[in-house]
Amino acid sequence: MNPPLASSPGSRKSLVMSSDLYRLLALCVVVGAIAGFGAVGFYWMLSGVRWVLLDWLVGWRPEGPAGDVEIFHASATTLRPWLIAIVPAVGGLVAGLIIFRFAPEAAGHGTDAAIHAYHFKDGSVRPRVPLIKAITSALTIGSGGSGGIEGPIAQIGSGFGSVIASGLKLSPAERRILMAAGMSAGIGAIFRAPLAGALFAAEVLYRDADLEHEVIVPAFISSIVSYSIFASKFGWSPVFYVPDYVFTHPLQLLPYIALAIVLAVAAVFYIRFFYFCHNSFAKWRIPNYFKPAIGGLLTGIIGLVLYFSLDGRFSAMGQSYGIIQHALHDPGSVGLRVLVVIAVAKIVTTSFSIGSGGSGGVFGPSIVIGGCLGGAVGLIAQRIFPGLEIEPGAFVVVGMAGFFAAAAHCPISTLIMVGELTGNYHLLVPSMLVCVIASQLTRGHTLYEAQLDSRLDAPSKMGNMMSAVLRKIDVGRALSESLNRGDAEKLIAVPEAMSLGAIIGEFSESDQALLPVIGRDESFIGVVDWRDIRRVLGEEGVADLIVARDLMRSPVTIRPDDTLLTAVQRMAKTESDGLVVIDPKAGNRPVAILNQQRIVRAYDDALLLERV
Repeated sequence: MNPPLASSPGSRKSLVMSSDLYRLLALCVVVGAIAGFGAVGFYWMLSGVRWVLLDWLVGWRPEGPAGDVEIFHASATTLRPWLIAIVPAVGGLVAGLIIFRFAPEAAGHGTDAAIHAYHFKDGSVRPRVPLIKAITSALTIGSGGSGGIEGPIAQIGSGFGSVIASGLKLSPAERRILMAAGMSAGIGAIFRAPLAGALFAAEVLYRDADLEHEVIVPAFISSIVSYSIFASKFGWSPVFYVPDYVFTHPLQLLPYIALAIVLAVAAVFYIRFFYFCHNSFAKWRIPNYFKPAIGGLLTGIIGLVLYFSLDGRFSAMGQSYGIIQHALHDPGSVGLRVLVVIAVAKIVTTSFSIGSGGSGGVFGPSIVIGGCLGGAVGLIAQRIFPGLEIEPGAFVVVGMAGFFAAAAHCPISTLIMVGELTGNYHLLVPSMLVCVIASQLTRGHTLYEAQLDSRLDAPSKMGNMMSAVLRKIDVGRALSESLNRGDAEKLIAVPEAMSLGAIIGEFSESDQALLPVIGRDESFIGVVDWRDIRRVLGEEGVADLIVARDLMRSPVTIRPDDTLLTAVQRMAKTESDGLVVIDPKAGNRPVAILNQQRIVRAYDDALLLERV
């Protein structure tokens, strides 16, 4: 009678794996809840700092998106324009003092720090980082520094996930998953984009078209929970209100292709200028905490010039979402010149504010830059192709998606993100086209330096990747490929009565590390290992006295249908340099020696085939 299924070792292992999975998914709910409340707190903090420094102190209230929730009412403070240049410097100085005193990893755009921690620190983040990032990002952005909330909330959410995992003493793999779940939860909540948030955490880790598939389900769960908490407080509407633009004319794809090229060129300029500023600030021999103040001052000066040039309508400071909201409805009312000016100015101010060490994200500025460029290309295309019924506002939507896809190589999550931000899903076709073309044209350039090319380059995946490849190759295939390359030689076996001297001769004429020993009845009875020969070489007069039976040891064998992973595990366990391959169809007789060189060669060939 067979034992009950539940009592078998495989079933017990399955149950353990299931319980571990359920525990991890339950923790994702916790991470999502904490990240959701963290996003609420960060939004309150940012709104409060912005109200105190810009609204109450400066008397200036930059316009935001239509779906933005006003927590604090506008003040009646008289406008003090000169403070527009000063306040970002003060905010940068205070943020710099906090960052470089307590958590230097909170400097810059937080998503890159989160990616670096995921790949190179086993997902470990210091407990103080989420709080420091929230405070300093609120100071940088709230004082008028040009930055987005994606980077801060990504580092805040991922920090929560990492701290929970470390507190519970989970494995590095589980900590990385909870870290990614926290990142997705934060982004899904604060942008009211749960699907994009979940996919962003899986896609942003690599430059190539690769996804961290093991984090997708946990990220979905945490993002759903955090989004529900945040939206319950601040509403369920999209961030931007957009007319119901649709794609109905195939020939419109031609100007969209032109838009992709423009966005790719602009993205490369953005990336290069950003890191030029970052590297320049890094070389300055002044205390690090002064650098964000200088970046804030430069940003404020540009903001002051634009304030007077544009009559205070639009700005390149803070999040700058106001101009995008206007352009989404009617880019013509904004004007072609203004759209281009704000796009260029946003590149410069973001590079100054964040490249100097200030705390903020790069996604928000990217959708402003892309939206402005999209609106500009849309206005030009409308004039050149009057018969195509082009809506320039639709180009704003597509430009928002395409620019960040080009700059960060996240085409899938970005086009979904913009769809959720705007509530418009009728432009998926041109968005897909622009995102793919733009991201391909910018290969080799990325805003996130910590991104790896693919999962093959991830330190955390090396063991799993090797195991996955070795598991796919059986011993018989490895030996067959070795034979085809001419690497395999005829197996040399020795009789049990062969003398030591003769055995040494056999070893000298062969590359085998093991010699199978055959008994009088032609059966396979053991192996002679070259390491055992060396132990008796120093003894004189024994060459004719010692025979194979005296030297042999129990063989470590493998069958042709076993995998190379099994072979490697067996060699590691027995500390053997090779395994004797036996053929069950021929009475378990030895047919070959599987050594480390053949395993490595088979592994390399398999990787080559995968890449090709």
